[in-house]
Amino acid sequence: MSIPLPGTQVRGSKTGKPIMALLDLLGRTWALGILWHLNSGPATFRELQQRCEQISPTLLNTRLKELRQLQIIEVQVAGYQLSQQGAELFEIIAPLGAWSSLWADQISQVKNNKQEG
Repeated sequence: MSIPLPGTQVRGSKTGKPIMALLDLLGRTWALGILWHLNSGPATFRELQQRCEQISPTLLNTRLKELRQLQIIEVQVAGYQLSQQGAELFEIIAPLGAWSSLWADQISQVKNNKQEG
């Protein structure tokens, strides 16, 4: 699978609209999780592997390569970290975490109400 670049065909878009390239990237296994975990600070490969629930080294290496090539993460002395663009992207994505928790609670309440009734 090739790296989803804006302007090239990606999943869901033959023209590669930038938003579709981004969604293709973020929809890949562990891409979003890596961003989420790097928001808490830089990490070496092994530290990041542990943060990501023991992701396989092959998959982690693939995602890191993609995220680096697309300038979402970078490597510094302390290890892998979000680039400026990656940090900006995280600020946009972070509210989805809070929203998803509320959503999960609402779904759980509806499910519990149906079981009780």
